[in-house]
Amino acid sequence: MARYLTELDPDEIWFPSPFDALNDPNGLLAVGGDLDPARLLFAYQNGIFPWYGPGEPILWWSPSPRATFDPKTFHCSRSLKRFQKKHQYTVSINQATDDVIDYCASTRPAEETWLNDDMRAAYKQLATQGHCHSVEVWHNEKLIGGMYGLSVGQLFCGESMFSLATNASKVALWYFCEHFQKHGGQLVDCQVLNPHTESLGAKELEREDFMQRLLSLKEAPLADGCFNNQWITNLNGEIDEL
Repeated sequence: MARYLTELDPDEIWFPSPFDALNDPNGLLAVGGDLDPARLLFAYQNGIFPWYGPGEPILWWSPSPRATFDPKTFHCSRSLKRFQKKHQYTVSINQATDDVIDYCASTRPAEETWLNDDMRAAYKQLATQGHCHSVEVWHNEKLIGGMYGLSVGQLFCGESMFSLATNASKVALWYFCEHFQKHGGQLVDCQVLNPHTESLGAKELEREDFMQRLLSLKEAPLADGCFNNQWITNLNGEIDEL
């Protein structure tokens, strides 16, 4: 049976079922609507996210398979551990969210980034509402890498990461997984598998499996303090909680 692309009403916060997404292109579900924070939050709570290029309308996606990390079994390579022991990057939560979002856009060529002005403004507004969070990596008090995404219960929907120094984004993900699982986090969504996330051990879930996990996790609470503004390393770059 042919599947058709749904055009969203900007005055109504609603999406079709992710199971109605197109197979080609993989996961395209709907077009239009707006980037109102309430719509964005509803989208992520239902396994949907926006992604569109310059000059395109807002496109909404729910691809299958879905790339994910299990924070409890995230594997850090020996080489990365040796690197971190030598360089002692420090890592924080929610201390420079706006900067992380802006760097995720500015470190890519303009024709390759989906993080236009409207997208960045929407995620920053979600951050002020307590839904969007960042991980920052620092060296000599300079921001050198990080990532951001949305917290949906015990699921973290990773949106983007950047790196201005060797291994900075890898350290961000490694330390975040350690921190997240200590607070009850069960799954990190990274949307679509790419060479970088695959090299870090991302695994794919078919749509039905991912949606079942999302349904079970999105209302499950994290332990208090997971996304407080905080340092998750000491001054030697060691994870305080381990």
